[in-house]
Amino acid sequence: MNERNRFWRGALCGALAMFLVMAVVVVAAFGFGKSRARNTEVVSGDIQNKIEKIDGIISESYLYEDEVENNQLTEGLLSGYVAALGDPYSEYYDEEETKELMESTEGEYSGIGAVLSQSVDTQIITIVNVYKDSPAEEAGIEENDILYKVNGEDISAQSVSEVVTKIKGEEGTDVEITVIRGDNQEEVSVTATRRKIEVETVTWEMKEGNIGYIKITEFDKVTYDQYQQALIDLEDQGMEGLVIDLRSNPGGNLTTVCNILDLMLPEGTIVYTEDKHGEKQVIRSDEKHQFTKPMAVLVNQYSASASEIYAGAVQDYSRGKIVGTTTYGKGVVQQLFDLDDGTMVKLTISEYFTPNGRSINGTGIIPDVEVEYEADKADEDADNQLDKAIEVVKDDIK
Repeated sequence: MNERNRFWRGALCGALAMFLVMAVVVVAAFGFGKSRARNTEVVSGDIQNKIEKIDGIISESYLYEDEVENNQLTEGLLSGYVAALGDPYSEYYDEEETKELMESTEGEYSGIGAVLSQSVDTQIITIVNVYKDSPAEEAGIEENDILYKVNGEDISAQSVSEVVTKIKGEEGTDVEITVIRGDNQEEVSVTATRRKIEVETVTWEMKEGNIGYIKITEFDKVTYDQYQQALIDLEDQGMEGLVIDLRSNPGGNLTTVCNILDLMLPEGTIVYTEDKHGEKQVIRSDEKHQFTKPMAVLVNQYSASASEIYAGAVQDYSRGKIVGTTTYGKGVVQQLFDLDDGTMVKLTISEYFTPNGRSINGTGIIPDVEVEYEADKADEDADNQLDKAIEVVKDDIK
């Protein structure tokens, strides 16, 4: 067996050991008891033997063995272990992916400035938001484009996290994006130059009739301060009612959305979570702040997770009307676990419930006023859903 083949056997066995250690750590962390750890140890010999057999077959027969990077198989084992849970929200992050993930949750990263959403059913990745004045906008990428290739590589079978990692990169470097666009399924390729993106997660303006408008693209650590500034600015302009636009907002940080809701709701439960052991954690708002003017919350089929927490709480407290289409239906909470080597694993750990005890996982938030978006080819700025939300707020002011 040559040196390369000996390396692969050692790498695979090392990965197996990491596998089993991770399994035991997770078992201990969640209190599953010793029985599962013992079961893991019992089958470990069989698994190791099988991996060694596969390694031998790869060494002898795999045509493209020389193209496999040194850590590719070990990382693949770990990714596959978590993927085998069958949970679309649980995944393993290697070192590069972990770094990118941490950057994105801080609200600053080097990339192109586009928000992606992946369908659980079809795995199709859609561009749901393009930041203003971003490399994505400058390159000609548009909302509702279906992502097809990154640097010529077909990404249709990959997770959104994997794709995001490929799109982000060193500032000043180029990335080629290929999308499928429009009803005629036109294939469009563009090149965007990565740069530092300070994510503008909140934009706002005053609409006709002194109706404030706040759009939140995602809930990151930077979002709370931006949202608070938007409220202050609109109040200073004489706001009489408010529309919150959460359309195509994929969610984000649980703490952030709860802090924002604390500015809007009366004293009481914002959301509560329940884990596999039935243990509840309740997040509450205090009595210091609440928004009492007429309000509407705009949502669509891409509004997910933290966006649904926001809409569900507003709906349960009857603080405003929900306008648009039924939301995505992601009512579960994930937690990141540090594996102490620069990598992480994200696992679904609990389900969340609205203040009135509603579970929306798989069903979503049903709007009080249902309005499908209708594109107006004669007027690209036309927005019938927003028009309806403003109308609803004006009616409540009267």
